[in-house]
Amino acid sequence: MRPAEQLSQFVAEALSAGRSRLEIAAALRAAGWTETETAEALGAWAEGDFLPPVPRPRPYVSASEAFVYGLMFLALAMTTWHVTALGFRLIDRWIPSLSDPATYYSADAIRWSIASLVVFFPLFLILNQRTTRAARRDQGVRRSAVRRWFGHLTLFLATLALLGDLIAVIYAALGGDLTLRFLAKAGLVAVTAGIVLVYFRGEMAEPDDAG
Repeated sequence: MRPAEQLSQFVAEALSAGRSRLEIAAALRAAGWTETETAEALGAWAEGDFLPPVPRPRPYVSASEAFVYGLMFLALAMTTWHVTALGFRLIDRWIPSLSDPATYYSADAIRWSIASLVVFFPLFLILNQRTTRAARRDQGVRRSAVRRWFGHLTLFLATLALLGDLIAVIYAALGGDLTLRFLAKAGLVAVTAGIVLVYFRGEMAEPDDAG
C-alpha cells in the first residue's frame, strides 16, 4: 500500500472511531507528516456527524476526455501557430524592410496557413463549446484531471511565448534592431499568446470558484 493510501485509510479509520480532526492532525504532525499532507488527508473526507466518513469528490481521468482534450490542444496549437505564421507573412508584405527590401514572400505558405485555419480553428471552437457545455451540465466534469492538465499546459506554453517575445524585444532594442516590422511581429505574438493566457486562466479558475 502506498503512503498516500495508508494516510487516507488512517484518517478514515480515525474519523470512524470518533476522533476529532484536531486530534488526528496532531497525531499526523507528531508522526512526521507535513501540514500540507495533513490538510489534504483530512480534506478528502467531508465534515459531519455521519459515520463512516463520506469521501469528497476527487479529480478523475477519462480516456474519452483525454482524446477530446488532446484533439482540442492540437487544434489550438495549430490555430495559434498558423495565425502567427500568416500574420508574419502579411507583415513582411505590408511593411517593407529597408535593410532587406527583397524579403522572400511565399503565396504557398499563406495558402497553407489559411487552409490549416479553415480546418483547425472551427474544430477548436466546436470542441471547446462541447467541453464548456458539458462542464455546465455536470459540475463533476470540472474535476477532470485531464481538463486541468490541458488548461495548465496551455497556460504554461502561453506564458513561455510571452516571456520569449519580451526577451526578443529587449535583445532587438539593445542591438538597435527595433524596426517597425519587428515590433509588429512581436505585437502579434504578444496579442495571440495574451488572448490564450487570459481565456484559459479564466477557465482554470472556474472549477475552484464553483467548488
